[in-house]
Amino acid sequence: MFDDIRTTRKSDFINNMWLYLAFDPALLENTWAEVKAVMATPSALDPLVKEMLYIAVSVTNGCSYCAHSHTAAAKAKGMTTEQHADLMRIIALAAKTNQLAVALQVPVDAAFDADRGA
Repeated sequence: MFDDIRTTRKSDFINNMWLYLAFDPALLENTWAEVKAVMATPSALDPLVKEMLYIAVSVTNGCSYCAHSHTAAAKAKGMTTEQHADLMRIIALAAKTNQLAVALQVPVDAAFDADRGA
């Protein structure tokens, strides 16, 4: 499994996440397969956008490890300091406005309701 991780990531470095998941070979294999399918397979989203989305979710979920590892990956894919700063501002703004909407119990506008085909 580690050979595939090295080959796919084009790096000899095996980070702690994969080392820790190795306690359960099936968990390691399944998790790596899913990560590889989503993050390393070409799709409609370019690799930098995928990393930036991963950073946003990781920060929101409070996973410092994931936020740091995907920030490093995004920088390796060309994320600039300015892009990182913008991303962090957007994450902070979304967290604030999400909590305001939850606290105020703002109903979804009919125009935004995906169930209605909008």
